Amino acid sequence: MDAAKVLEESYTIEDIYNLPQGKRAELIDGEIYMMASPSTIHQRLVMALSNRIYNYIDSKQGSCEVFPSPFAVFLNADNEIYLEPDISVICDKSKITDEGCKGAPDWVIEIVSQSSKRMDYYIKLFRYRTAGVKEYWVVDPEKNHVIVYDFEHDEVMDYTFSDKVKAGIYEDLEIDFSEIQME
Repeated sequence: MDAAKVLEESYTIEDIYNLPQGKRAELIDGEIYMMASPSTIHQRLVMALSNRIYNYIDSKQGSCEVFPSPFAVFLNADNEIYLEPDISVICDKSKITDEGCKGAPDWVIEIVSQSSKRMDYYIKLFRYRTAGVKEYWVVDPEKNHVIVYDFEHDEVMDYTFSDKVKAGIYEDLEIDFSEIQME
């Protein structure tokens, strides 16, 4: 055996399921990433955005569904990537099971927290893009900043919390961040 090689423990979905009650984590390629409890601002953003998206879909009698966290997303068939996006919008009903979403959601929104910056800005960005997510929003309340990655059209747009942000997967959905109460 090569002395330079160090055996690392590789975790599985079973390890996620066996976490103590109340503990949440995500799994990417055998590595577990523990999740901190969300802040009040984080939760207000999740609720406000989920409600706006849900109301839009409902008003259009759309077939997509919106799921706020905690909601399991298994990005690939081998179950090596288990994520809990803050908001998932899924239009292909065959992906929705009692366990969560099997495959890439159409639209994912992550609310950045102090402990999730690296995950949201880098690791998840790559994973969502390669898995087939059509649109990914990174909402950063600390910076009052929203980055929209439109993977279908290979575009990246920057917004502030003063802007109306257009959802790429819908023709006429705009979310006015200036209307969202965070205090």
